[in-house]
Amino acid sequence: MAALWAVTRILLVAGSLKVGPFAAPGGLDYSVSEVYQPWFELLRTGTFPLHDVAWQYPPGAAGPLLLPALLQFTDYGHAFILVCALCDALVAFLLLRAGRPRADGSPRSLAGCWIWTLGLPLLWTTPWNRFDVMVTALAVAALVAAAGSGRRGAAGPWSDAAFGLLVGLGTLVKVWPVLLLAGIARGRRGRVALVAAGTTVLLGTLLFLATMPGALSFLTAQQDRGIEFEALPALPFQLLRHLGWTGHVGVHEGSTEFLGPGVGSVALVGELLSVAALGWLLWWARRSDRGAETVLPDAAFTAVLLFVATSRVLSPQYLVWLVGLAAVCLVRPATSQRLPALLVLLACPLTMAVFPFMGRALVHGSVPAALLLTLRDLLIGAAALLAARRLWTATRPAPERTAATELGTDRPAALDPVA
Repeated sequence: MAALWAVTRILLVAGSLKVGPFAAPGGLDYSVSEVYQPWFELLRTGTFPLHDVAWQYPPGAAGPLLLPALLQFTDYGHAFILVCALCDALVAFLLLRAGRPRADGSPRSLAGCWIWTLGLPLLWTTPWNRFDVMVTALAVAALVAAAGSGRRGAAGPWSDAAFGLLVGLGTLVKVWPVLLLAGIARGRRGRVALVAAGTTVLLGTLLFLATMPGALSFLTAQQDRGIEFEALPALPFQLLRHLGWTGHVGVHEGSTEFLGPGVGSVALVGELLSVAALGWLLWWARRSDRGAETVLPDAAFTAVLLFVATSRVLSPQYLVWLVGLAAVCLVRPATSQRLPALLVLLACPLTMAVFPFMGRALVHGSVPAALLLTLRDLLIGAAALLAARRLWTATRPAPERTAATELGTDRPAALDPVA
């Protein structure tokens, strides 16, 4: 595993850095050289890039964008990619450590480290050209911390506080890590995690408000966005554009979107589906048995999957989040999310095939590219539905599981090869 991780990272990080055989006259990836670096120059002066429509992030996003300044031996672009590589290595280390057997005999698996090792290269150079791997590192660290420390440590108050702190930091950077709170246990431990997360977000937000005006601009920055052409709700328009639909693909509010008749209505449906997903998660949290140690990572993975599937945006870097959360689930052999994790892994090479290799062709209406994207999106949609179903089946209160088994409508988890 270590050898495979090293070989893939040497090749793909070198590809991101555009060094050696990967040297190219065009320089680094556009997102690093033309987006992140100009933002960095503004942020270091204490100002958010409020006049850039592409800036649609919480104030904590300034942290990852400023972090490369610590590597003063190289320029910003190369430093940014090296920081992403270090975060990748940190995640691999955490998963390897979490997957080793514990002194208390609780089962662990290295499958999580394997899916991380294999999954990121299947996204080509995207993970090292976006700051999402930094946020994913916070999310993985939070879930690992919630389970206790290493081989000997058991989960306790410090674990819950550390989990909440890391979730709060992740939320300040890119919001979605707040969904990791979906599966927290009831009672004192859950309250400790909630208080730690809430306090971190509150204090961090106040700090940014006091030092960098415009910290909350992200709350309204995306209100005019439509449907990004790669999102799952955009699939009808991938078909309709070949059947006489009068709309088109264009750049709008900093992203490439479908523009034209019906887009607003479908975007509204997507938002309603996101609200429905939130409602289901709240219903599940009220009725489920959240005592098992597998519940927290399984619920986090399911929650993020549901919101990615219903989102108006499904950028290729979102797969980095899903691979990281799937990896934490697979650390525990008893996870309910093996098959959804596999579907996410299968979606990675399809994502790579379209982005970056067929992205331009997709914009211009390429049928093969649209078919690959459709398959990718359907895999993610199926993974989300299956994850929700399996999470509920695995966490139903014991009387309901017993009744279902007696009626022949359920199977014991031990008899399910992919449970």
